[in-house]
Amino acid sequence: MTPYLTAWAALDARRQLDVPVIGFYHSDLPLLVSNRMGSWFAPNVEAYVSKLYGSFDRVLAPSQVMADKLMGLGVKNVFVQPLGVDLQTFTPDARDPGLRAELGIGADTRLLIFAGRGSKEKNLPILLRCMKRLGDGYHLVLVGSGMPTSVPANVTVIEGFRPAQHVARLMASADALLHGGDQETFGLVILEAMACGIPVIAVAAGAFTEIVDERCGLLCAPNNPRAMADTVRELFNLGSRRLGAQARRHVEQHYAWYTVVDSLLGHYHAVLGSHKPMPSHA
Repeated sequence: MTPYLTAWAALDARRQLDVPVIGFYHSDLPLLVSNRMGSWFAPNVEAYVSKLYGSFDRVLAPSQVMADKLMGLGVKNVFVQPLGVDLQTFTPDARDPGLRAELGIGADTRLLIFAGRGSKEKNLPILLRCMKRLGDGYHLVLVGSGMPTSVPANVTVIEGFRPAQHVARLMASADALLHGGDQETFGLVILEAMACGIPVIAVAAGAFTEIVDERCGLLCAPNNPRAMADTVRELFNLGSRRLGAQARRHVEQHYAWYTVVDSLLGHYHAVLGSHKPMPSHA
């Protein structure tokens, strides 16, 4: 949940209704504030996070790296709870063989994609410099809001928010996802790409080391366009289609919604089982 009014409202409801409350810590709030306002704000934000999430009966984090950060702030009862992906929307069946012609590129061009916000922490300049190194024979589609306007010739920008079905069509029609973000708390777009049957090239930072392994993609050094370009070439040498098929199977086994919901319900059963209602004054 959002670490603002909604979280405090939930805690207020717990006091009034005498029920346990679970918090979900999805965004790295101290890091976000530091990126936008300067590192001198971090200690105050860390104290805020510690006080807020320390008040919940149980706290869920989408990755181990986030769980470790919370525990480092003194928050207790922290559990890792990965997110899930819609396997019906994000599917290899969404592939459109006509996309390359639509983009004006050859049938044998190796097509990469990034989908998401064009915010600073996504490190899109690294992707653009990587594409300059790759040159002809490779093409990148950037889809989302806040995308750069000046890009190399082998990059296409699809600016603005797009419905999930549109994004799935683009992903399933590409050969691999390219992601340069080094501060991801989970990286749902990684799962969406894998569900579409394409492998991933991402950086070895944040939560990506927990999601991406040699069965479904490759990781490279952060903030290094040369290393990223070399990793892209390596992935295609290994066989992007084989890795993509493995990526889909991996997501089906570990990140399907029914699997995630079962795990989530387990947390609710756990806090209900340990909760002792306050004595009634009626």
